[in-house]
Amino acid sequence: MMGHCAIRYVMLAIVLACIAPAWRARYADAKEALQALAFTPRQGTALPLDTPFTDTSGQTRPLGAFLGHGATIVSMGYYACPNMCELERRDLLDALARGGLKTPADYTLLVVSIDPAETRIMARQALEEDLARSADPGAGQGWHFVTGAPASIQRLSRAVGFHARYDEKLHQYLHPMGLVFITPAGIVSGYVLGIGYRPGDIRQALSHAARGEQARAVPILLLCFHYDETTGRYTLAVEKLLKLGAGLTVLTLGTLLGMAHWRGQR
Repeated sequence: MMGHCAIRYVMLAIVLACIAPAWRARYADAKEALQALAFTPRQGTALPLDTPFTDTSGQTRPLGAFLGHGATIVSMGYYACPNMCELERRDLLDALARGGLKTPADYTLLVVSIDPAETRIMARQALEEDLARSADPGAGQGWHFVTGAPASIQRLSRAVGFHARYDEKLHQYLHPMGLVFITPAGIVSGYVLGIGYRPGDIRQALSHAARGEQARAVPILLLCFHYDETTGRYTLAVEKLLKLGAGLTVLTLGTLLGMAHWRGQR
C-alpha cells in the first residue's frame, strides 16, 4: 500500500491534471486574441483615395493627394502612443538612412493617426521631432503626418488590413506593428511587419511597390500594447508565459507521479 505522503502526491497530481486543460484553454484564448489584432494582408487592394485626411497645416485633402509619384510607405499608429509607435518610426528612419534612400525620389512617407481625437498640432509636433532626427533634405516635402475622422481611419484600415482595439481601462490602442507599401496607383503592394527593420528589406519592398508588384508578407506578430487583463498589465510576453505555465504543469505532473511511484515501491 502507498503511504500517506504518496497518496498526497497522487491527489495533487490529479488536481494538476484538472488544471492543465484550463491552462491550454487560456493559451488558446490568448493566442486567438493576439492574432485578431494582426495585419490581414491585402495585396492588390486599392486604397480609398478619395478619403479625407488633415495634414499638419490644417488642410484637409483626399488620401490620394498624399501619395508620391513612386512608392509610398504607410505607417499607422498614433502620436500620443506610450509604447512603440515612436520607436517604429525611428527604426524606419534609421533603416532608410542606412540604406541611402531619399525622399521624395525613392519614397513618400505617410504616417496616419488611428486616434480620431488626435489633432494636427500633435501630428505637427511628431513630424518636427522626426525631422530634427533626419539628415534627409527632402523630408519636409516627402513626409506627411496626418489625422482623420473615424470614418476615414476605418476605411483606410480596412483597405490595408490593419486591426486595432481601444482599451478603455488604459486609454490606449492595441494594434499591430508594421509598414504597408503602396504602389504609385494606390494599390497595396506588400508589408514589412514587426520592427527591427533592415535597409535591404525596406529597399526591396519599395522596389516592388514602385514597379506595381505584389510581394508576400512574412507573418510576424508584434503588437503595440502593454497590458494583461487578468493581472492588470498588458505584456508582449503573455503568449510565452502561457506556454511556460502549461509546460510547467506537465513537468510537475510527471515529477509528482514519478515520486509517488518511487515511494510506493519502497
